[in-house]
Amino acid sequence: MNRPPLSDITPIFFLQTFILELMHASEQQGQKHCEQLIEHIAKTAGCFFEQSYREDTANNGTLANESYIELILGLKNNIGGNFSLASSNPDCITVTNTCCPFGTQVTNFPELCRMTSSVFGGIAARNFGYAKVEIKKSIARHDGGCEVCVYTNREAAKGHPGMEYTDTTPVKEIQDMDALHSRIEASMQQLWHKQSNPASRKYQPPAIIAKSPTMQKILQSIEVVAPTLATVLIQGQTGVGKELIAKAIHAMSDRCQKPFMAINCGAIPESLIESALFGHEKGAFTGAIEVHQGYFERAEGGTLFLDEVDTLSPAAQTRLLRVLQEGELERVGGKQTLPVNVRIISATNQNLEALAKQGPFRKDLYFRLNVIRLSIPPLCERPEDLPFLVQHIVQRLNKKYNKQVESVSREVMQKIRRYAWPGNVRELENILERSILFTQGKEMTVLDLELPAPMPYLENWKDIKEQAISNVEQAYLENALKQHHGDIKKIAVDMDISTRAVYGKLQKYGIKSTDYRDA
Repeated sequence: MNRPPLSDITPIFFLQTFILELMHASEQQGQKHCEQLIEHIAKTAGCFFEQSYREDTANNGTLANESYIELILGLKNNIGGNFSLASSNPDCITVTNTCCPFGTQVTNFPELCRMTSSVFGGIAARNFGYAKVEIKKSIARHDGGCEVCVYTNREAAKGHPGMEYTDTTPVKEIQDMDALHSRIEASMQQLWHKQSNPASRKYQPPAIIAKSPTMQKILQSIEVVAPTLATVLIQGQTGVGKELIAKAIHAMSDRCQKPFMAINCGAIPESLIESALFGHEKGAFTGAIEVHQGYFERAEGGTLFLDEVDTLSPAAQTRLLRVLQEGELERVGGKQTLPVNVRIISATNQNLEALAKQGPFRKDLYFRLNVIRLSIPPLCERPEDLPFLVQHIVQRLNKKYNKQVESVSREVMQKIRRYAWPGNVRELENILERSILFTQGKEMTVLDLELPAPMPYLENWKDIKEQAISNVEQAYLENALKQHHGDIKKIAVDMDISTRAVYGKLQKYGIKSTDYRDA
């Protein structure tokens, strides 16, 4: 870590460093502890800032919009922010920011945005009776700036995501999401203990970590979709946890007492996929020495999860479509029609809609599978989830390998946050498992992960951009000269610039118009 000389440490730098170090220490203690710390600091700081403002302005009454705006802008800018008012009306106040008070390292702790939300929301709720804070953009999430909307009217806030406040208490988002997460977690644990083998039950079951806004929306969708009979298509990169989401839907559904069957369509040879899914009769093909029940029959009354559904053969797609349309199937080599009562949840890491348009995948089947679509974000778009995922995985690995690792070092967590995780949660699990085996003691200080070297051209983006524009402009001029046989006036009209400007560009690139007049 590069540390500045003691003489260069300003009060703002000290505050930033203190908060960030406190956040790192807190996240090692667990998800709830970290959230409680953020809320406690925000509540206490908000009250202190408001009281200080009242003393300075001799304002003992309810703050008006103008006073509230002056207060929140002043308190953020005095500790290193660069906030300004974007818009204001009686129902909503929007402020923007180009410099985070927590410094550039805020990208390592995007959950700190909740502190801003709680300070702004708490003060607004105390004075207006109600507030909802929506963080539309955030420096912590690499948006290049922040945009924060504070709604002070409940009706105006409807339809906008964010955290609600009544008086000084954050109400809706935290309480509702915690309750929803607990319900899903409890249902999945029941499913785990019922369907996992005895050897696996001594380990900690997998869990859905959802502190990021995108994953919280997924949880809300699970609760809405699970009780229905609708087919669900889960899209997402390899390793994001699509099967875990499918299990959560099954666990929250009325079918939770029936089987959950998962099949990776891409792992089964094309010649066997129909038999695996729909079963076969004795003598249906060489080697079929007895009747075989496929996944559909074994999942009767429950849920069938079809991973990599995009790899199904045309024949298997046709059979699957019939099951979805008619609720019945025939085994391979059979003539008897069998009724089927199975809910289908499919998953893919491909753009199934594009495959349906191009032809490899049946359009009618796509529409049948895509009644409800859930798109699981890659891990690189879920920075708020990282510390809690790390904690959960480490705890699970401790049980698996009889380890006592309680935390990861600050350097390890920074390394985890800087990496893009192209393999998503599955890759994170693999790296942590490899690293924990060689960890001695209670803290993981070494992570078996090599960060890619930064691309050299990123430092010269401006030059690269200018060079690319010049190349395109030069090519356009040469083609235009050929087309118009060196007529500068026609080129000027095409480019919507003056003839003088055209001559200037030709001189810049060393192009002679006379060379094209007879072309």
